[in-house]
Amino acid sequence: MDPPRLDATDRRILRALHRNARLTNAELAEQVGLSPSPCWTRVKRLEQAGVIQGYVAILDQAQFGLPDTVIIEVMMERHDEESLRRFEQAVTEMPEVIEAWLVTGEYDYVIKAAVGGTAGYERLLREKLYRLPGVRHTRTSFTLRCLKQSWTPAP
Repeated sequence: MDPPRLDATDRRILRALHRNARLTNAELAEQVGLSPSPCWTRVKRLEQAGVIQGYVAILDQAQFGLPDTVIIEVMMERHDEESLRRFEQAVTEMPEVIEAWLVTGEYDYVIKAAVGGTAGYERLLREKLYRLPGVRHTRTSFTLRCLKQSWTPAP
């Protein structure tokens, strides 16, 4: 299926929502140079086409006692379908996991998780990740400072 064609107005709408998804339709219409009714129609079309997949509230993880972010690379012992499926299901159910990716290269997965310092990281590792069958090895980096954070590229 071909991606929907986006004109300059669609891109202005997407950029405005990318900056602030809480804009009212009237505010959005004013910013992109449309009247409210056609603006609303375009936003609905972009949602229905899957260009806009949803809207989220971005929470401050430090407010939940999880001020640190770790990047964990995971190497699996086996690569059979059942082992990978069980691992992926377990990881997606861990509330501290922010992102998890199946990747190419030396490691099989990259996981981004919110933790409460080294003690919180150790709990995640020992009480959750290392208890999953099939985990062979992990390598972790603590992040020091976020330079840029975005959930999608700007259109």
